Amino acid sequence: MDGAEGNTGHPGPAERSHRSSVSSVGARAADVLVYLADNTVVPLAVENLSSVSAHELHRAVHDVLQLPDVALEAFALWLVSPLLEVQLKPKHQPYKLGRQWPELLLRFTDASDDDVAMDEPSLQFRRNVFFPKRRELQIHEEEVLRLFYEEAKGNVLTARYPCDPEDCEVLGALVCRVQLGPYQPGQPAACTLREKLDSFLPAHLCKRGHGLFAAFRGRGAKTGPGEQGLLNAYRQVKEATGGDSEHETTLGSHYRAYLLKCHELPFYGCAFFHGEIDKPAQGFLHRAGRKPVTVAISLEGVHVIDSKEKHVLLGLRFQELSWDHTSPEEEEPVLWLEFDGDSEGTPVNKLLRIYSKQAELMSSLIEYCIELSQAAEHTLPQDSASGPQEAPSPSPPPTQRPKLRRQGSVVCSRIQHLSTIDYVEDGQGIKRVKPKRTTSFFSRQLSTSQGSYTVVQPTDDGLEQS
Repeated sequence: MDGAEGNTGHPGPAERSHRSSVSSVGARAADVLVYLADNTVVPLAVENLSSVSAHELHRAVHDVLQLPDVALEAFALWLVSPLLEVQLKPKHQPYKLGRQWPELLLRFTDASDDDVAMDEPSLQFRRNVFFPKRRELQIHEEEVLRLFYEEAKGNVLTARYPCDPEDCEVLGALVCRVQLGPYQPGQPAACTLREKLDSFLPAHLCKRGHGLFAAFRGRGAKTGPGEQGLLNAYRQVKEATGGDSEHETTLGSHYRAYLLKCHELPFYGCAFFHGEIDKPAQGFLHRAGRKPVTVAISLEGVHVIDSKEKHVLLGLRFQELSWDHTSPEEEEPVLWLEFDGDSEGTPVNKLLRIYSKQAELMSSLIEYCIELSQAAEHTLPQDSASGPQEAPSPSPPPTQRPKLRRQGSVVCSRIQHLSTIDYVEDGQGIKRVKPKRTTSFFSRQLSTSQGSYTVVQPTDDGLEQS
């Protein structure tokens, strides 16, 4: 999209409020409202609104909040509505893009005419999709960490970041610590948590009984599984040791701990897109249909998430895939993901097709993320040689990674739940059969000698449709 670096069909934070960012429009000055991740507002008086750039507004927010210079890279301005999200480039003019919003919705969403007519975007100050996680951990300014924390917390609570219950409890306990202070034995913490449970845990973990018997639950009633797990995790939150400003240092350490835990989630910091995939055929009549999915794309790879069940269906690093998009006339645009797999023990190429009017956007973002990642690999040794730097807080070592990769974890791929097209080469061309594989449809892939995906050549054969 001319002007979009990341967008989605179903944004989480935007669903909490429908708001406008321009309170008045005139030739001289206008009041522009920029929303932060915690729903607070930064009002800006802007001259010549119709021609002001995203960079100028970004700088104005930076100055009002008195943020360090790293915030200019760490955050970006977004145009967000319940139907579409767009990360703006510095040169873009938000007012003009806002005027073009209906055209963008018609091009990149399946929204009805009535929904398009009613939709209005707001300007939001959010994490930059292209800001590396490793750099995030090098930041120590509390206000920057707080903004990262508030955005991540919103994504966890709305289940945009699917999490296992155990991880939700750990994250919720850190939110308790930030909002309620240190755990104090003897205080009625369980009652406090119960009253504000949806502030600490995603909605699906807050469900409690309703009706006649629920009315008899008093202060002495037992807590539910989510409440009890949260309470236990709250007790175990460790306090940071002092510093020059103990309160700020303590809060900053809990923000950092929350972000470190979120960094274990493979879709942290992603741009999100809406699409559909084919369901596997079931039953004698082979009835299938489609399943709504969210496609999460970051500097590290692509994840396909079941929008209803809130778990990962497929997770691929860029080294593990090839991709392309097709937009045939009078047919739905499709993003194709190709990756290695097996069929009854035989290696094959697997093709997953994702139907989405945002296929072109996803393909372009994958390509750009790969370019940025490769550029970062070349510059990283130079950065290391530029001088001694304070070591950032390390991510959990590989030996701790299996804690998140527990059996049945929501972040583990469920390839068996996918309807893929399996292809191999028979010596003359690509056919839908099941012996050995050595070829690929797509030449668009990450070029690296370290990747596990076989580097292949494109074919002149057309793509078989099923």
